[in-house]
Amino acid sequence: MLLIIPQVWTPIETLLHIIITKYLNLSYCITIISEDNLFIKSPNSFVHILAKDNETLTNLMLNASEMGCSDYIVQLNEPETFMKSFEDVVHLGNVRNGDRKIIMLPTLRDISDKNSQLLLNVLSMKETSFIANILLLLPSDAVNESHIYHLVTHKFVGAHENNKPIILDSWNSFTEKFEKNASLFPHNMTNLEGKTVKVTGFTYKPYILLELDPNVVPNGRDGLDIRIVEEFCRWINCTIEMVGDDGKQWGEIYDNKTGIGILGNVFQDRADLGITALYSWYEEFLVMDFTTPYVRTGITCIAPSPKLLASWQMPLLPFGLNMWIILLFTFIYASLALMVAKGFSTKDSFLVTFGIMISQSRPESGFTSWRIRSVVGWMMLTGLVLDNAYGGGLASTFTVPRYEPTIDTIKDIVDRNFIWGATSDAWTFSLLPSEEVTF
Repeated sequence: MLLIIPQVWTPIETLLHIIITKYLNLSYCITIISEDNLFIKSPNSFVHILAKDNETLTNLMLNASEMGCSDYIVQLNEPETFMKSFEDVVHLGNVRNGDRKIIMLPTLRDISDKNSQLLLNVLSMKETSFIANILLLLPSDAVNESHIYHLVTHKFVGAHENNKPIILDSWNSFTEKFEKNASLFPHNMTNLEGKTVKVTGFTYKPYILLELDPNVVPNGRDGLDIRIVEEFCRWINCTIEMVGDDGKQWGEIYDNKTGIGILGNVFQDRADLGITALYSWYEEFLVMDFTTPYVRTGITCIAPSPKLLASWQMPLLPFGLNMWIILLFTFIYASLALMVAKGFSTKDSFLVTFGIMISQSRPESGFTSWRIRSVVGWMMLTGLVLDNAYGGGLASTFTVPRYEPTIDTIKDIVDRNFIWGATSDAWTFSLLPSEEVTF
């Protein structure tokens, strides 16, 4: 949407231009959300969204966020709707930016105390408590036709009253100057002044050990993850408050935007940080932020050791399945050949063939015909080879114990119908997105 820049700006548009030039000049892209046309001369690329309804607003904001437009200028009659949509965009979007800036303006049609109160109400919302850089432009009473605007943010840092409004500076439209020249985005996250950071986890050695003796271990907690979080809070001056997992351990996030355990606590903002040997799970990454991994780990699947084969299987082991099938066809073919040689007589044909194949002697009186002698001769040679091969294999089988096949692959686990056993479903999170059949 192309907006024609007017020759004369309103005071609030002039103030906004000054703020953009000074504080958003490095922004890749700015999202402007309003119900009316807002005239801005921005050195950056921007996306202008005309707000209509909440569902449409969320989708449009999500599309803009995915394009890299992470800073916002908002001018709505109901600014709380923006914060709710913003919260959804943070969870749904794949673009992560921890330095988002939000500037909220009063509407031009209602520059009054009521409109200012609507903006101030935004600071008390749960969705706003996680945003460090939010700036409200609140109109004050005009003095000699000069418009005064107070620039307000929330306290954010400190142990108490984090949503308390704080007036950072004032701007006069006549002089076009700030009263204090203070920083309008003072919270750079380097000093939280003792702000409480809620951390969720459970005892899982060696990463987290909770409920230890405070006389032995400071704060009654220890572990690799705990020490990293404590060092982090030492750097930025924050206070750790542990939040339990309600016995659900790592937990799970459901499709209805609820969750349990560590993942649910972070997803539903019951905690700020989640620790306890968390992995880089893809499904969870889609709705939460992950830090840089600090350790590489792996999972070992323990399977039962192979059992000795049953004794009745031992005589079958010298030959494989294919060999036994070939041997069966050989027996049938030799029996039929002997039957033809005997003038299509079936008398003792199968029994004689079986006896010769296992090296059993037969009386010579039955082999009077040269045809029969030829067939029997070839059968005796075949039986000799088979008997020696089978005897050697059988001796080896009884000498060296034979076991069931080992479980070496995931397919082996599936083929043996083993049931997964672990303390949590979290062990399978890395396998769930796989498209392989065995998973």
